[in-house]
Amino acid sequence: MGKVVFLYRSLAYRNAAADILRKARKLPRGAERSAARRYARALRDLSQTEAWLEGRIADEPQPMRRLRVVGAR
Repeated sequence: MGKVVFLYRSLAYRNAAADILRKARKLPRGAERSAARRYARALRDLSQTEAWLEGRIADEPQPMRRLRVVGAR
């Protein structure tokens, strides 16, 4: 039962984010459009966080990045 609840909740967040992004594309550039895009991004991130908390997505190891120091030898 927990898997079904998780699936519906995650899909609901993703669908809401997609709907808000579609509406934001129709708005003229400005504060309202930016706010809608931030809200959609937050919903998408929330669905990913929910997935992580539920343990449904395994984190892939991230490659180590070397920082390049400018001017040093």
